[in-house]
Amino acid sequence: MTDAPTAGPPPGPAGTGPADEALERPRRARTAIALVFAVHGAVGGTFVSRIPWIQDRLDLSPGQLGLALVMPAIGSFVAMPLAGRVVHRHGGRAAVRGLLSVWCLALVLPALAPSLPALCAALLVYGATAGMADVAMNAQGVEIERRVGRSIMSGLHGMWSAGGLLASAFGILAAHQDLDARLQLPLTALVLCALAQPVCRGLPDFRAPEEAEAPPRFALPPRSSLVIGLVGFCAVFAEGASMDWSGVYLKDVTGASATLAAASYTAFSLTMAVSRLAGDAAIRRLGAVRATRLSGAVAGAGGVLVVCADSPLLAIPGFALIGIGIAVVVPLAFAAAGRIGTNPSQAIAGVATVTYTSGLIAPAVVGGLAQATSLTASFTVVTALALALLPSAGALRRAEPDAPAAPGADARPQAEPAAAPFGR
Repeated sequence: MTDAPTAGPPPGPAGTGPADEALERPRRARTAIALVFAVHGAVGGTFVSRIPWIQDRLDLSPGQLGLALVMPAIGSFVAMPLAGRVVHRHGGRAAVRGLLSVWCLALVLPALAPSLPALCAALLVYGATAGMADVAMNAQGVEIERRVGRSIMSGLHGMWSAGGLLASAFGILAAHQDLDARLQLPLTALVLCALAQPVCRGLPDFRAPEEAEAPPRFALPPRSSLVIGLVGFCAVFAEGASMDWSGVYLKDVTGASATLAAASYTAFSLTMAVSRLAGDAAIRRLGAVRATRLSGAVAGAGGVLVVCADSPLLAIPGFALIGIGIAVVVPLAFAAAGRIGTNPSQAIAGVATVTYTSGLIAPAVVGGLAQATSLTASFTVVTALALALLPSAGALRRAEPDAPAAPGADARPQAEPAAAPFGR
């Protein structure tokens, strides 16, 4: 598929609407949505880097901390279906700006919580705002991708990963300097919120037609999105299991040192981020279905290496291959959901709900299986789910980008666009 032009066709007649900016200034729109993803990732990366500080301040046991860290997923699960209503009512640009700003400011809450119940409440709000912003920005990204006629979603999710990695590095530096998180998190929140304002001004303002019916305030995911969500489920399960258990696996199964065990997470995260940033080129060359099948094969090969590993020299490359393999699957799942029916925001919320649920349960399932059998047996299940991407890849055929849309032609808006987390 040919690259999008650097400048779109001449502006249409008066009244074509601000959504046509996606074609008139495609580079600006793509840069703006990429930076939105990076800001969203930076909020998450900042919070994760200060979890140990929060645990020490509140003197939480591992079980108490685990309970608190379930709350963001629950908040996202409950709030994500509401995002379509917000986008419909306020338009794509305003919805992303408002929800992203609230998500940035929610970063303040966990550091200020004086007790475990207050922390759980803060993380519920944190997760709810994260999920709604995730749905809105993915809807915007899919609509921009549809209009420029080339794959961009993998790169957007790569920007999310890059933002998270960069912010977590600053968080680690702050922790090393013994900077109080009650100072660092509010300052970071204000900086990111301020950055989000000019970034969001570059977004096209996709809006629903006046005659379009508003989506329900809350609705179950459409059945058409569930099959796509199950593909994302397999990828996110492998991601969550690898992120949370790779270090433990290296230490307990392969006898790695604590330093080398920690390096497995870095290898996994970096390979996934780089693969997402480079993934759009592979998707354009191979198509969504073939790219997903190749992803499943690579992730499955990595899982086999992990399961067979008797030394870190096999396990670390195995986790790196899992990261490479699953990198583009979730972006493709969002892109496919965004092309379902007349209310793609609802479809994206449905896919995000299924995939994020996978990320929530994966660490617990791996731990339970390891308790009953062994970690090696647990990662045999992870490998099987990665290989399941091969036969199920056809569900993502909708993620194939169309030719660039002409201004005013089939302009399906983001609030209820024909194309519309977590995410992430």
